[in-house]
Amino acid sequence: MKWLPVIARVLLGLVFLGSGIGGFVTHFAFPPDLPEGLKTFVTGLAASTYFLPLLKSTEIACGLLLLSGAFVPLALIVLAPIILNIFLTHLFLAPSGVPLALVIGALEIYLAFFAKPYKEIVGQIFRCPMKESRVSTRLKP
Repeated sequence: MKWLPVIARVLLGLVFLGSGIGGFVTHFAFPPDLPEGLKTFVTGLAASTYFLPLLKSTEIACGLLLLSGAFVPLALIVLAPIILNIFLTHLFLAPSGVPLALVIGALEIYLAFFAKPYKEIVGQIFRCPMKESRVSTRLKP
């Protein structure tokens, strides 16, 4: 069981490192057989000129952090909105990719909220200091 977080971290890191490098290697080209809605979406992203290089650079950086084991909670937090967008894009525009998006999402959720090395650190983001201060003032005599 102690190897499960390492396996999940490496798998997620490989997915994002590979996706990021793949984007630069192909010069952000997309397959011609994309569904029409997805083709419109990625054409808009590509038209911004900055977004795809930023996205793929972020994926490479976070993939390397996950693979190295350095700053894993930071990488998980940065990747969370990217993973959510991957899931929603596939859900609404290309349903054939939903299973892979679910696997990526499950790895993210496991690492961020259940894996012992990272859950305490990530959990700090979701605490409410105002609520905690009210509770602590009520407890004082």
